[in-house]
Amino acid sequence: MPISRREFVKLSSLAPLAYASPFPKGLFGDLNIAPSANALYQAFKNPNNAARPFVRWWWNGNRVVEAELLRELDMLKEKGISGVEINSIAFPPGDDGMGYQPHDWLGDEWIKMLKVTLKGAKERGITCDIIVGSGWPFGGEFLTRDEQIQLLALGTQTFTGPKQVTVKKADLLVDMDALMTYKKGVMELTSLRLAPTKMEVFTPGINLNSETGKDEITFSVPEGEHVLYYNVKLTGYTAVTNGAPGASGPVLNHYSKPAVQRYLDRMSDALNTKIGPMGDYFRSVFVDSLELRGSNWCDDMLAQFKRRRGYDLEPYLPFVMFKINKKSTYNGNLEISDNPGFSVQVKDDLARVRYDFETTRLELFNERFLQTFIEWCRKNKVKSRVQAYGREYYPLESAMQLDIPECETWLNTDVGTDLGENTWKVGREYRPVNKFVSSAARLTGKRLISCEEITNTAVVFNATLERIKVTGDQSNLSGVTHSIIHGFNYSPKEIPFPGWVRYGTFFNERNTWWPYLRSWIDYKARLSAIFQASDLQSDIAVMFPHADMWSKFGLQYQQAPSLVYPEYANNIWEAIHQNGGGCDYINESILQQSKFSNGALHYGPRSYKTLLLANVESVDPATVTALKQFAAAGGLIVFIDKEPVKSYGLQNHAGKDQQVAHAMQSLKKAYPKNAVNFPAPGDKIINWYADMQAKFNIVPFVKFDKPVNHVSQNYYKTPDADIFFITNYSIEKSHQFTATFNIKNRTAWLWNAETGEKLLYPTDGGKNKLKINLDPAESVLIVFTDDTQGQHFAMRKVASPNPKAIDGPWSITLEKVYEVPRKTEFKTLIDFKDDAELKSFGGVVYYEQTFNVSNPKDYHSIDLGKVAGISEVTLNGKPLGFKWYGKHIYDTKNLVKPGANTIKIKVTTVLGNYAKSLKDNKVADRWTKIQPLYSAGLLGPVNLV
Repeated sequence: MPISRREFVKLSSLAPLAYASPFPKGLFGDLNIAPSANALYQAFKNPNNAARPFVRWWWNGNRVVEAELLRELDMLKEKGISGVEINSIAFPPGDDGMGYQPHDWLGDEWIKMLKVTLKGAKERGITCDIIVGSGWPFGGEFLTRDEQIQLLALGTQTFTGPKQVTVKKADLLVDMDALMTYKKGVMELTSLRLAPTKMEVFTPGINLNSETGKDEITFSVPEGEHVLYYNVKLTGYTAVTNGAPGASGPVLNHYSKPAVQRYLDRMSDALNTKIGPMGDYFRSVFVDSLELRGSNWCDDMLAQFKRRRGYDLEPYLPFVMFKINKKSTYNGNLEISDNPGFSVQVKDDLARVRYDFETTRLELFNERFLQTFIEWCRKNKVKSRVQAYGREYYPLESAMQLDIPECETWLNTDVGTDLGENTWKVGREYRPVNKFVSSAARLTGKRLISCEEITNTAVVFNATLERIKVTGDQSNLSGVTHSIIHGFNYSPKEIPFPGWVRYGTFFNERNTWWPYLRSWIDYKARLSAIFQASDLQSDIAVMFPHADMWSKFGLQYQQAPSLVYPEYANNIWEAIHQNGGGCDYINESILQQSKFSNGALHYGPRSYKTLLLANVESVDPATVTALKQFAAAGGLIVFIDKEPVKSYGLQNHAGKDQQVAHAMQSLKKAYPKNAVNFPAPGDKIINWYADMQAKFNIVPFVKFDKPVNHVSQNYYKTPDADIFFITNYSIEKSHQFTATFNIKNRTAWLWNAETGEKLLYPTDGGKNKLKINLDPAESVLIVFTDDTQGQHFAMRKVASPNPKAIDGPWSITLEKVYEVPRKTEFKTLIDFKDDAELKSFGGVVYYEQTFNVSNPKDYHSIDLGKVAGISEVTLNGKPLGFKWYGKHIYDTKNLVKPGANTIKIKVTTVLGNYAKSLKDNKVADRWTKIQPLYSAGLLGPVNLV
């Protein structure tokens, strides 16, 4: 974070944003004791509740009743879910309430149902979290005007003088109508300033603030082109998204500490009084998406800015804000007032002021909202858990302060496809913020990083377990160690299909793959058990040009930034891990507080041998001093594309610029081999980093002989075990490669996260050299320990080049949901989406065939080819198991016999195509009408190999 530690300590005794180490003494040593290799394996084999996934439990419209609450708790427990996040939310549009009555949040009936839930959960060993308020960001009709969210919007009008101009205040206000999405809010014209469009030296122009109270504003425009800048303050302009009864209405002003405190106390007072101490019933209290929709203001903003920055903001204010009106909303707009008529010097001055303004916003948000929330949680003896979202929540420092930092991983239509270059979107289900949150946790010694996982609005009813697995694996790659599944709908059993659906992947008993869900739940739990009991290894630190970005473009929106600077920033960590390394994100404050020795920088429990600075031009002088100390200790600094040349912020910047320039010259001169430059990535960032790795001899944790951008890894470690999670997140491509691990004198084991088994892994010319074959969507957990005795893992046999085809005709049994089963025959295998009669199918289909074999010893497997669904195979009346991802290849287990053999294949499809056919079903149609038809059924070819 580009503010010096010395400057920041002056701001607040709370030392917000972690610049002055706000953490209690002993935090870095307060880690769980590392288990022995055997204890680690036992935790992996039988994961405890802390490792098992939780669900976000939507209490749709708060229409909850006792019997259904307990029934759903039983359902979740049976599937291996160990926790619920109780989430009051608005009733889904189009759903039928079926006479169930809503309860107001914090009302007597709601409290009664909460008591039932807490008691039932405790009896079942299920942990409870609870959300603050309802929806996002939280608020309520009960908020007074001074407690409601504020936005200072900027509008402009251009005039050419000399002439006299009259404008109506009503016209200026109506220009902001599009922002007033909650019509009970109010608008106020707060400032007017007339300034020339061309400036060689900054001039604030003509202050017309005295006219803001008039209905008609008359002023003289001097000769030439001028701009009238006007600011409008909007209060209560936006409402809670999906607020439940009793918690809907205007959003809370998160920049007001008294308002935040009153809101939180309203909740805790009700729960503590009517239920008992919150800490006796809840693990944590959760804050969902901080989507503050442009909120940038509080009544004392100008006074706070002057106190913190040392000069007046008001003369600069219109020139540093983003333009927001009916033509450009607050969502991702980059139109700013530093027009082409401003000189380079003027633009630089305004960029520095903009940095100061954005920094002030961060500080106020941290002090008044985040710190208030954290202290409230401590007072109530619950853990603080906040999802990294919005602009004001800075993902590194903010997450460092929380008990349970949280990020988010989505499920989109492109899951399992190749990762695009210079983007955070294509092929990626983890959000860019995930790596910040994970790094923040590691820097503060935390192993619990939670994630709202499988967030899904694009493929509702069409999510397969395979795509869910790939999404979850990507989440783990980004550093996540615990899953909060998005989500589980409270929906009474008698509600017609599909029940009440708020969002999501339809984690529901009515889903066709519900019987198989536990396989993925147990898989995730075993991975989390390992990741929560060990330490993720990273020896590379990455620092981004946040000061430059904020100065030019302002704070960016997490989880979905409208601008990434530099454009490849979010892809650096991917390339490092794809090439066998490991990295964390740091910032200037962390660097300045680090210690340096033995070729590394040390912060808390973390140490890094290499520091990458991506396009960083603006830094604090103290940062360059820290860089020099790192280089002197033998560390490697790589300046990517650009290197620091100046400071940031307006006050005393000329002197600071000189300090940065002189210090950089001294650094480069004294340590030319330790402070080096490297060009920006070109077409393939994975190859770019491999070149950097080779040029500067950056030794990875594991070397892949054939790195690809659909295979990556994380390296975890305990004193007794070296753990590598390696995953292929393509759903189409396999990958075979040799991995050479930077591990000595330990034996490689495969720990199977699906079954809990462990097997000795065969080596390839050395104890640390392994051949790995990953099928689509497949992952392996390779664990090196001192144990040497055990059962060996058998690599899959190579298929013969001449398989025996099992062709049609096929006897078919169709079990479409909510219909009577029927039988038919397929001459050849077909994709149901391409068949006029079957394109609306959802359910289970059985394929049966008899084939003859003359020499059964020639065959060891059955390959089903492409399967759009979950497959389950029976051969000659004996079950061979089921496959829910990857290649559908089954070991025949010596069951093939001479002569006639009967194979029966069960394929379970998703419900998307079926739901799409229900045009009169408002809920199903709402989610599927813009979705395409998806492949379904056994597509083949089926071969005996």
